[in-house]
Amino acid sequence: MEEKKIDITVGENAAGTNEPAAQPDDSDIILEIKPDEPDPIERLRLENAELQDKYMRMYAEFDNYRKRVQKEKDEIYKYGTESLVSSLLVLADNLDAALSHVKPGAADALAQGVDMTRKELRKILASNGVTEVETKGKTFDPAFHHAMAEVERDDLADKTVVEEFRKGYVFKDRLIRAALVSVSKKASEPKTDKNNDEINKEADNG
Repeated sequence: MEEKKIDITVGENAAGTNEPAAQPDDSDIILEIKPDEPDPIERLRLENAELQDKYMRMYAEFDNYRKRVQKEKDEIYKYGTESLVSSLLVLADNLDAALSHVKPGAADALAQGVDMTRKELRKILASNGVTEVETKGKTFDPAFHHAMAEVERDDLADKTVVEEFRKGYVFKDRLIRAALVSVSKKASEPKTDKNNDEINKEADNG
């Protein structure tokens, strides 16, 4: 039986050839330089700072939302009956108007009943935080008064409330209706007619 030999010579005589092994060309060598990777601890620190910033922003937005909701809730609780109170003011006006036609000292049973009803209504309004705007004799305040007319009055300081046409009301700390009033103003000084003075002087001299 014929034996077969396998040549495993490495180098110049590899594969049974006398040619030298190919040497690597310097032009074929590529050096791959990777950028330095960040320090793991520094990378975690940056990620933590970013997450903390996002958390603070979300917390601030939520806190603002919570305050806004709480404010709206407080206003609803505080002023929730404002529309009802405003409707009762119309009833108070009607009762005042009815009593304004009753003569002072009249013993009419109907008038007395209306007066008692008005007083009871005022108590209910007061117990719910409704107060009347002060008017007569007070200095005109555009935040609470609405001037309907001006009256010349030398006995009063300028911009003093002279008369009240309709009552104004404050509901807790909010004005719900301004008072309709007339306001005083100083009488204008008469203008001197110089021509008439000159004519009178000439008449006296003549």
